[in-house]
Amino acid sequence: MFEHGNIQWKENYGHELKTINDNGRKYVTPEGKFSSVTTILGHRDRYKWARWRKQIGAEAANRITRHATTRGTKVHAMAENYLNNEQINLKEEMPHHVQSFNVIKEVCDKSVGKVFAQEVPLYSIDLKTAGRVDCIGEFDGELSIIDFKTSGRIKEADEISNYFMQECAYAHMFEEGTGTPIKQLVTIMVVDGDPKPIVFKEKYETWIDKLREEIAYYYNDIK
Repeated sequence: MFEHGNIQWKENYGHELKTINDNGRKYVTPEGKFSSVTTILGHRDRYKWARWRKQIGAEAANRITRHATTRGTKVHAMAENYLNNEQINLKEEMPHHVQSFNVIKEVCDKSVGKVFAQEVPLYSIDLKTAGRVDCIGEFDGELSIIDFKTSGRIKEADEISNYFMQECAYAHMFEEGTGTPIKQLVTIMVVDGDPKPIVFKEKYETWIDKLREEIAYYYNDIK
């Protein structure tokens, strides 16, 4: 059973945000419409993905994307329910989804302590971006942004800088909303068919400047 803690939000920080589709996903915050952090961080690579779709064809691209999206959604939901101490009927789930969940479960049982929030929308006036964080909780005894990722192959740290910047953004948003800093960023990656989890630990200060650069690139490019 996981212990759950409460978050003390700043008085004027609104954390129930509506999303809209307006040239990418945007969150409607008390300070205006902010582009989602995933939209911002994916902006530079949009042409690469367009070329990929053209190379393999729309049908194949849609099939691969649908498989990845379904897997990610299912595994995230099971992980969220598990950390909420809810009963999960694994017999109703696809075997490869269960396999991925069990890998994440092993990491959570070993390293996750008190859980403070899951799937909470956050925003930053300073960064002019918003998003929905997977989990805020203790990981190996330290308050952390915890992100669950599914993948079709093993990825190295230098391939997933966007993951770390995304988590850095959530840490920045959380500090704006609560006054509490989060210095540790944790990515729990599970690869299809691989029984071993891949866990990356990064520091907020390592990524904040690069994150600001990517946000500046995005807003300058869409002008």
